[in-house]
Amino acid sequence: MSAIHYSVVVPAFRENGNIRPLVTRIFGALSQVNSPVNPHEVEVIIVDDNSRDGSVETVEALRHEGYNVRIIVRTTERGLSSAVVRGFREAQGDNMLCMDADLQHPPEYVPAMLAALSPTKQFVLGTRYAKGVEIDEGWPLYRRVISSGARMLALPLTSASDPMSGFFGIRKETFLKARQLNSDGFKIALDLLVKCNIPAEAIAEVPFSFGVRAEGESKLTGKVMLRYLEQLAELYWYRFSGLIVFLALLFFVAFVLVARALLSSYGGLDGKAQSKY
Repeated sequence: MSAIHYSVVVPAFRENGNIRPLVTRIFGALSQVNSPVNPHEVEVIIVDDNSRDGSVETVEALRHEGYNVRIIVRTTERGLSSAVVRGFREAQGDNMLCMDADLQHPPEYVPAMLAALSPTKQFVLGTRYAKGVEIDEGWPLYRRVISSGARMLALPLTSASDPMSGFFGIRKETFLKARQLNSDGFKIALDLLVKCNIPAEAIAEVPFSFGVRAEGESKLTGKVMLRYLEQLAELYWYRFSGLIVFLALLFFVAFVLVARALLSSYGGLDGKAQSKY
């Protein structure tokens, strides 16, 4: 049996209807003649938040059919970001990819995404904002507006074109360097880009066309968007805290100097006024 060099981590909650087509399409793409990655060197890890919807049975059936897939069922944790972190920690491969279970990230792009990772390319990002890329017409307008707005808010933090993407990969050694990861955050890719301090030249980007959800329902809620704003505030402080402290000190020094000048001026005027009497 070949050693595992690549791990595909899929966070899931009530996604049983999508697991079989997702796994079979991933390995179908990897088995193509022109695939740059050997399918026998790839594992798929489903990280499920105790859905109890038949996902465990579906994965077991796929394993009996010969697919290298396993499932981790979490009973005490919840959330997409923490599920990704758990999957990355348990991954056997040195090259790790995260993708959604809902088939909005086309499995046919998995070989290219995995192959883009290398010792010089620590991070690979599936981008929806490359030239010529189209978003499925079925994607609601309000989702496009939210996505674009969230992306613009994150641009000062990273040079990546689509830091909001949930379709991304990272080298294991780079992931292990991350400190203070926000497991409750909305976008784990953005958190990793900032906290692993990944330079622009170490980021590979693979354009892909974003699809619509095949089964199940969206996890995007007002609460999730609020958590994203909280995550942004934390990341801005993490990245720019030194600058913020420096500017605050500079402002304080300037305030003291101005105050002393005003008091000195006021004292001089007061002395002149007293000398007239």
